[in-house]
Order: sequence, then C-alpha cells, then structure tokens
Amino acid sequence: MTEANQGNTRSAEIARKTNETDIKLSFGVDGSGVSEISTGVPFLNHMLDLFTKHGQFDLKVDANGDIDIDDHHTVEDIGICLGNALLQSLGDKRGIKRYASVFIPMDEALAQVIIDVSGRPHFEYRAEYPSNLVGTFSTEMVHEFLWKFALESRITLHVIVHYGHNTHHMIEAVFKALGRALDEATSIDPRVTGIPSTKGVL
Repeated sequence: MTEANQGNTRSAEIARKTNETDIKLSFGVDGSGVSEISTGVPFLNHMLDLFTKHGQFDLKVDANGDIDIDDHHTVEDIGICLGNALLQSLGDKRGIKRYASVFIPMDEALAQVIIDVSGRPHFEYRAEYPSNLVGTFSTEMVHEFLWKFALESRITLHVIVHYGHNTHHMIEAVFKALGRALDEATSIDPRVTGIPSTKGVL
C-alpha cells in the first residue's frame, strides 16, 4: 500500500494491490460532496456516493476485484483503503471536534452513528435486517466494510439501526449517518486549541 498526505489540505491518496484486488482511492475531508465511484459492486457504489454527498467529502474510488467469486474482498479492501485515507488525511487531529452522534431517518428506517476520532479503533454494530440480500449485495458486507473502516482509521465507531422493514432503506440510513457524523467529528472547532484530549495525543 502506498499513501500520500497532501500537506494541510486534509486529503490522501491510497493505492493497494493484492492478488485479490487493485484499488486506487483519493479522499478529501474538506470537500464539496463530489464522488467518482467505480467498484464493480453497484450497491456499494450507491452507498459510497451517499456517504460522500452527506459528509461533504470528495471521494474517488477505482477498484477492480475478484467479484466473480463474490464481493467480499473488494468491499473489505475498499474499507481498508478508505480508513487509511481518513487516518492520513487528519494528521495529528489538531483542532477537530472529535465526537459526533447523528440520527438519520430513511422513510420507515432509523439509524444512528456515533463516532469518536480517538486513535483507538473499536466497532460496535447493532443491526438486524429483514433480508440477507439487497439485489445481489449481501447485507453481511455492511459489517465487513464498517469494521475494516473503523480499524484502519483508528476511530471508535458505534452503528445502531433502531428499526425499519426495508433493508435498502436501513443500510442507506447507516451510510448517510456515517457521512454526516464523520463530517461533524472531523470539522474544525475554533474554540479547540491543539489536540482535543487531556492525553495531548489522539
């Protein structure tokens, strides 16, 4: 994997190539909601586009993977790359708000995402979907993506789907909430001087 932190612009470029996937990803925290997503997994394309738009990030993903087997390696490795890009983009995290909690409704569904940009990777996930598939996309891949994203970005991430009966709506609410919570947690608070932790480091 190669990565590059683009100075003070809070952005990063990641390239990851394995025997299973070949991914190029660029991510900007302080963007305008522009996405160029090509993963070979249509439902993931849709979710990443929502995440980008609602977080006001800039995200470009060009991924080729062994989707002839299934979506697992591609979804997992994009989560790894996006998490690593976020970590590189934030640098020492000076001046950020750090915490956020966001509820998002999507028709009958309600999802909540809570984030601590803590430097301590942890993931909690509470979701029960009515269907195991959305189109050809397995709902277990949502957990896989979010877990690897939290691990590689070194954030504490709690995701709760409180209720819903349409699986597409429930997952869509999760990705919208993720974008908005991450936008809030990574935003600069002018009242914060230095690192927002009594430890002096995140």
